[in-house]
Amino acid sequence: MMKKPYSLDPENLEQAQKIESALLEGLDSLSPSSQQRAKIRTRLFQRVHASITAESSRITVRSEQGDWRKILPGIRAKTLDEHARAFILDIAPGASLPMHRHHENEECVVLRGSASLGELKVNAGDYHLARSDSRHGRISSETGALLYLRGIPIGHIVEVSIDLLTAFLPGDGRELITIRADEGQWSDLAPGVSGKPLFDDRKIRSSIVRIAAGTSWTLQQQLLAADEECLLLEGDVFIGDTLLRTGDWQFAPAGSESRSISTEKGALFFMRCTHDRTLPQTQA
Repeated sequence: MMKKPYSLDPENLEQAQKIESALLEGLDSLSPSSQQRAKIRTRLFQRVHASITAESSRITVRSEQGDWRKILPGIRAKTLDEHARAFILDIAPGASLPMHRHHENEECVVLRGSASLGELKVNAGDYHLARSDSRHGRISSETGALLYLRGIPIGHIVEVSIDLLTAFLPGDGRELITIRADEGQWSDLAPGVSGKPLFDDRKIRSSIVRIAAGTSWTLQQQLLAADEECLLLEGDVFIGDTLLRTGDWQFAPAGSESRSISTEKGALFFMRCTHDRTLPQTQA
């Protein structure tokens, strides 16, 4: 079928539709030979096998998937990656977490609602980094909040206890970093693709990536590149052959093959990778 508006006669769509119908009615249906069917079948199964192989090394957690664990009254957590300490934290209205100190860098992206981190209030789309040795006041939410967190010891009782007890030691430690949704500098990564850097410590690099509707972008991943994760904040996007929607999370380990990102409606996502990895480039 021809795409609208019709290029045959853009000034007369009705006439163009009649021409299209006449052309389609005049076409003879094709009946592939047994040899052609065999080739089509072989190519199809090769494509399916290649897709399964490429996607099998990646972990995808849908927004509606996963098991929620109660942390405190009104607070629950869903594990995305236990080894990377990546979680989704759901804070009910009026619930709170006690004051604590961090012993590793903790990254936070507010997915929904707003929360108070001590005296600091963060809203949907904001990014917050608590550096190792920094201290947080009580975390609470009046309206409820959904947070992405990476670098917290949920499920590790000893480490959680240390975080809570050392919070009473004097000193706030290292500076906290907050980048609001409407702050930061965007730069072009490829046609239709732009990125906003959030954090870079020469080992880990985090950013927000925005891809325009109708854009296709190929990520060049070196075979020995480090792990990479993606959390879709808005829209929907195909990463390889996997469709991600708002709230979905995907982890691609080192050694993943080059893959393309494409979207019909546009998308906004959080991406985290190592500093020595080659920046994503586009292919013609």
